[in-house]
Order: sequence, then C-alpha cells, then structure tokens
Amino acid sequence: MTNIKLAIIGVGRWGVHLLRNFLAHPQVSVVAVVDNHPARLTAVQQQFNLDENVLLTTDWQVVKQILGVNAVAIATPATTHYALIKDALQQGYHVLAEKPLTLNPEECRELCQLADYQQLILMVDHTYLFHPAVERGQTVVQSGQLGALRYGYATRTHLGPVRQDVDALWDLAIHDIAIFNTWLGELPVKVQATGTVWLQENREIEGTATENQGLADLVWVTLTYPDKFQAYIHLCWLNPDKQRRLGIVGSKGSLIFDEMSSASPLTLIHGEFAKDGNQFMPMNQSQEVLEIEKGEPLQKVCDRFVVSILQNTPSLVSSGWVGRELVEILTALTTSLQQGGKSITITNP
Repeated sequence: MTNIKLAIIGVGRWGVHLLRNFLAHPQVSVVAVVDNHPARLTAVQQQFNLDENVLLTTDWQVVKQILGVNAVAIATPATTHYALIKDALQQGYHVLAEKPLTLNPEECRELCQLADYQQLILMVDHTYLFHPAVERGQTVVQSGQLGALRYGYATRTHLGPVRQDVDALWDLAIHDIAIFNTWLGELPVKVQATGTVWLQENREIEGTATENQGLADLVWVTLTYPDKFQAYIHLCWLNPDKQRRLGIVGSKGSLIFDEMSSASPLTLIHGEFAKDGNQFMPMNQSQEVLEIEKGEPLQKVCDRFVVSILQNTPSLVSSGWVGRELVEILTALTTSLQQGGKSITITNP
C-alpha cells in the first residue's frame, strides 16, 4: 500500500485541522468528509476547494460504499466514539480518533482488542505527546538533570469553549496527565479531584456515572505516582486568564513547558540549596531556554498514523492502549469528584 484512502468524520473546530493536514499529506487521498451539519460540509468544500470526487455527506454509512477506503479519522463528540470506532474497525478501517478514545475504560479495552484482532491501527490524537517541547522535555527529565524529582504542577485555563458532552476534567485534564505520564515514564497509582459547577448544574456525561451532578467548570486534580511523586493540575474553562503551563520541580532545578510563550516554550531553570548550619542558601541559579524542533504537532500525529499503517507498526506513544490508560485515570478522577475529593486507588491502569 503506497497511498491511503481516508475519510474524515467530523469537521468541527478540531476536525477541520485534521482535514487540512491529511489533504496536504503526500501519501493520503481524502475520499470523503462526513458531518451531521450540511453547513460545515459546504464551508470546508469552499475553504479547501475540495475536488469534486471527494464525497461530502451527512451519513457515515455511505462511506462504506466507497471501494478501497483504508482509514478514517474521527473528530466527533466523545459520546459517539465507541459506536463509530467499533463500526469502522469492523469494516476493516484503520482509525485515528480524537481524544478521549471513549468515556468508558471497558469500551476502550474492547476497541483495542478488536483492533489487535483485526490487525488494524487504532491511534488516539493525543497531540501534545507529539509537541517538540514535550518530546525534548521527556529527554531532560529522564536524563536526571533535575536531580531528585519532587513534584509537578500544571494550569490549563481559558474562557471557553464550554463543552456540553463532557466536563472540564474530561476536556482538559487528559493533556497534562499524558505529559506527566510521558515525562515520568510512569502511571499514577492514586488520584484525587474536587470541582465546582456554575454553568451546567443539571447536565450528565453520557456513558459515565455522574449521578446528575452537572458538568464541572473548575477542577483541581492530584496525581500520585508509585514513588510518591505528586502532580497538581488546575483546570477551568471559565477563566479569561489563558494559561497552558506545566512544570516539574527537582532538587537541582525545574523544567517549565509554557505553551503560551512562543519564544521560549521550554525552559530549564537551575537552582538548588546548600546547607550552611541551620540555613539553606540558594546556589547555582541560572536559566536556560531550550531549543526545540520546529513543526506542527498535529502534522506529526497525522504522519505517525500514516507511517503506522504503511509499516504495520502501532504508535507506542499514542496507541489505543495508551488512550485506554488515560480513560482509566479520568474515570477514577470522576469517581473522586463525585465523592467530594476522596482519594481513589488505581489498581489496573
């Protein structure tokens, strides 16, 4: 196979970027675009001047009639993922799905097992794991340059978009959890979450046991890893102070990933203490802006999906199984949120 025939399902806020990248990929032919909203289909046809041979349809089932389709990219609401992904895999299509894989870890496991059985690629679009700053950061953390790791923190806030299918936890936390897991090379064994609902007090997350507690707009998360390292995450889609900042603190310095800083997204801040009697004196203080490769993370996601298909090699960074681990963590955090911040142990992430 030298050319992949691909269908895009969902061309909303994120799907349109998947479409842009796959249209530009030399080894992909976009043969169909599916969206429930006809106006979106018209918009992307005009925006990208799509070839008349590209099928534009509101009915996903029509895609199955196109001969030679190899793969689909799914960017629809999370509540629709399970049924769409399962159907696509059963049709023999490789699948790239927007995060989260589904809203239920057992559904995730079923889909991963189905993909393995069918010998198909199931990959999740965890875009940040392909960000050059995150890739470089993993090298720094695991090289020991920070010394003994002490704790981590992250803030992800903005004024919208406010989702109606998932809360701020499910919408935002997955990014920072994925980065911490990758940088540390571990999965959390205990989690805790508290939250506040202002906008949608009586909305439920379909497919999860929310007990009609509404969709949290503000969430505070604590992740505890096997070596007692803890990471703290602040999430809010109701805060006009837009921040996307994550850091890990060690005995010899801190590593900061600040996505909002285009000039210096990854900074290594050196600094430690020397004990002088009963006093602790700061020493070896300096700051180093780390160089990172250029490139759009989503383009790397799309390319990795294509390479995985052509070489029959699942992406270890963002496979369906990685997506399942993250859904397991989010599910435990939801349980904690429902129980007022009770600490939840994860026994089988």
